[in-house]
Amino acid sequence: MASLSIMTSVAANRQELARRWALAVEPCPEQVSSPPLKLLLRELDWMAEPVRRKRRGPLDIATSDNPKTVMMLPGFAAHPLRMRYMARQIERAGHTVKRWGLGLNLGPTQERFDVLEKRLADICTRYEGKVTLVGWSLGGIFARELAKRHPQCVDKVITMGSPFSGSQRANNAWRAYQFVTGHRVDSPPIEADIAGKPPVETVALWSPCDGVVSPRSACGRPGERDRAIALRCTHMGFSFSPEAIRAVLAEL
Repeated sequence: MASLSIMTSVAANRQELARRWALAVEPCPEQVSSPPLKLLLRELDWMAEPVRRKRRGPLDIATSDNPKTVMMLPGFAAHPLRMRYMARQIERAGHTVKRWGLGLNLGPTQERFDVLEKRLADICTRYEGKVTLVGWSLGGIFARELAKRHPQCVDKVITMGSPFSGSQRANNAWRAYQFVTGHRVDSPPIEADIAGKPPVETVALWSPCDGVVSPRSACGRPGERDRAIALRCTHMGFSFSPEAIRAVLAEL
């Protein structure tokens, strides 16, 4: 009986793997423009960041006279630790920074979103005030949806390279996304109006140097966000570049 159970489990896993592989290699059903290969290759530059960080020393951070409570939401397949350097600089400015509480960002499910909604409500109650959401890439999509569902808990949404506008396939990550999550990038398992603007101040940080997400998708159109601010960092650089850190601090 144990052998039969193991064989059944192996067969089911193989079927699921095959299904996800089919999602990853399916043809793109629409004409979209993703960042060119030369920009994608530049994303590997993030591996040299620890060395550059030591050379340039501490950033010059001014203390805020209006401290905020901030929740940071990582990008697809990223852990909150990838945003820890930025979080520390925000804390140096006098703000309170909280993680999103879900570990690796492996895409949306209703269960994960339920946890995230509770996390936001708990932080709002504990710190007796609205929370600023800072979301990197897919984390920004989560942040926008959170703000739509709970505007009473959110002060502002800041997205960094988040593909909320136009085609969800206008990027170089959608095939990996479909393999990991098991669903199509434009058919998430939760109800979401991805391009719809949250009913709170919403700022989109985007970069023409982004090698993962189309700049147009991350910039958005008028009516999909309140303001868009162009930076010159890579997609990976949104989480650690001095330029991105200063842009977030300016918004706080």
